[in-house]
Amino acid sequence: MGSEVTVRALRPGATAVTLLAGTSRHVLTEVADGVFAARLPEPPGEYMFEVSYGEGAELVEDPYRWLPTLGELDLHLFAEGRHERLWDVLGAHPRCYDTPSGVVEGTSFAVWAPNALGVRVAGDFNFWDGRGHPMRSLGSSGVWELFLPGVPPGTRYKFQIHTADGVWLEKADPMAFRTELPPATASVVTTSTYSWRDDGWLARRDATDWHEAPMSIYEVHLGSWRAGLGYRELAEQLGDYLSEMGFTHVELLPVAEHPFGGSWGYQVTSYYAPTARFGSPDEFRHLVDELHARGIGVIVDWVPAHFPRDGWALARFDGSPLYEHADPRRGEQPDWGTLVFDFGRNEVRNFLVANALYWLDEFHVDGLRVDAVASMLYLDYSRKEGEWLPNAHGGRENLDAVRFIQELNATVCKHHPGVLMVAEESTAWPGVTAPTHIGGLGFGFKWNMGWMHDVLSYVGRDPIHRSFHHNEMTFSLMYAWSENFVLPLSHDEVVHGKGSLWTRMPGDDWNKAAGLRALLAYMWAHPGKQLLFMGGEFGQVREWSESRSLDWELLEQPLHDGVRRLVADLNAAYREHPALYASDVRPEGFSWIDANDASNNVLSFVRRAPRRGADGSADGRAVELVCVANFAGSPHPDYRLGLPHAGRWREVVNTDSQNYGGSGVGNLGEVQAVDDPWHGRPASAVLNLPPQGVLWLVPEFIPDQI
Repeated sequence: MGSEVTVRALRPGATAVTLLAGTSRHVLTEVADGVFAARLPEPPGEYMFEVSYGEGAELVEDPYRWLPTLGELDLHLFAEGRHERLWDVLGAHPRCYDTPSGVVEGTSFAVWAPNALGVRVAGDFNFWDGRGHPMRSLGSSGVWELFLPGVPPGTRYKFQIHTADGVWLEKADPMAFRTELPPATASVVTTSTYSWRDDGWLARRDATDWHEAPMSIYEVHLGSWRAGLGYRELAEQLGDYLSEMGFTHVELLPVAEHPFGGSWGYQVTSYYAPTARFGSPDEFRHLVDELHARGIGVIVDWVPAHFPRDGWALARFDGSPLYEHADPRRGEQPDWGTLVFDFGRNEVRNFLVANALYWLDEFHVDGLRVDAVASMLYLDYSRKEGEWLPNAHGGRENLDAVRFIQELNATVCKHHPGVLMVAEESTAWPGVTAPTHIGGLGFGFKWNMGWMHDVLSYVGRDPIHRSFHHNEMTFSLMYAWSENFVLPLSHDEVVHGKGSLWTRMPGDDWNKAAGLRALLAYMWAHPGKQLLFMGGEFGQVREWSESRSLDWELLEQPLHDGVRRLVADLNAAYREHPALYASDVRPEGFSWIDANDASNNVLSFVRRAPRRGADGSADGRAVELVCVANFAGSPHPDYRLGLPHAGRWREVVNTDSQNYGGSGVGNLGEVQAVDDPWHGRPASAVLNLPPQGVLWLVPEFIPDQI
């Protein structure tokens, strides 16, 4: 009696079930609708079921004879919010097991749904009827798990969740690594067979201090850069274009799966799956690998701030607020009509931190630009009085979100020291890029939204009025080193009726082109790394739309192609001259020559950095570059400019060059500075400043002293 066991099989619709163990056959009796059972004198060891559905019979494996694929340590770490490779244990994973009768292949499924009364897995393998495949509950962890033999990669599936109020929900897998092509919403079993070739790039990346390295970022929406391209075509065409233009990095608007293309990817439903719109996850890996082969870093926009309400996705996942905060004063985002993650819940925080690591580990991306950080930091973000819930101290700061962000950045830095973590944070929250060990948020860089707003306001005015708003161009230097900044002219500035950068410029087409060229050259010379949204590099005229390609035919027009040629030359000169990047985060890397020439609409300054030898050590001398920008609509001949020292200064950039479509006002490629003090400098030179033009000057020799 002690060794007797009862074997049960759940086979809805079956007419007969027989257990086969070695040479033994045991017929099971239907004891309830679809439930078959038999008592055996001893455990059967390895066995299979012979199942009949009327005519004929088929041999099937019993999913419930396989041990759980999650161990106690996995469940403990998840409950603590510390499982840094959560994707290895949750989601759908193809597996194989060696058995005495041969290899058994299939897929294990695991999902977190702590408030569910039951969870089933349904898909192509069971005609989307999950009744025969209820998942096992792994105790108080809230995780449900099951291994299904015979389920191969490529299989579509969802989870059927029985809620506490008796309703069955059908949900996509929160950890899906691949999805159907939207608008279809099923998850897809997948495994990677990709072989990476970027070891050298990753080693160089992790050894680089990006605060002292060139960073010129091209922001791209993959669906509208050139419509109709997949990941493989983009790998070649986008890669070639970035190389030709000289950008060091590309930043991709969110590529995690999202149901509505008009959200541009900022309303994510499958955080672990690259969108199927452009191909498979391995094809996305190929895109990243090809960009790395060209020496181009890949930054991906990442959206932990909110998620959509779609009933088949994360919202009320197990019938209750699970990923979102239960209190709508903290769990809903009124600006976007979306839900907000419960950053104080261990498992939710783990889901997000592991997701960041997933993109870095599995897809080798080189940075995450974290969207809408301010909406996470402030409990009263876009809320009126009475619509928000204060923190435990009565304040407006979301302390759970602060801890989450600090853990995120500290964890990423621990595993990937060369990865860029960039915050889109639009307020004056202190210490966004300060280290976490001194109380900062721990980002590497922050978008300088104030610079963007002020500069676009200034250049959008007719030149005759700019002198009254000169402070808009100088104010950014009052706080330029309070954080480590990226200067963004992003997608947000060319949508929603704002117009393109081209149409923001006053005047006729010639003046628009001149104004845009001057803006870009000033931006590239200003302290901080730079980011430019696609189309801005050639003067896209129409406001950007995600539903159509950029207007590449504009490059047939000399003024637009001239802007493109200038941007390529700016990137080349930027990389060549460390003065423009090596001291970006230190005030000693910048000094005004004249910040106050409002009447002439002229700004002039020096960028400098220590000169370094072949071994990387400083030799006590500085490399310098002078930028002088004339935002007036007319040239300034015979303009005396103070310079750091006498001698010949070479004109490495002149945005008014006829090669770019300009009028050709300049200095024949060089100026001679003499020992005549001016602007508080020991030397000076007389220049011809072009209309709405920017000059970059570098000395022909480096003096002995810094």
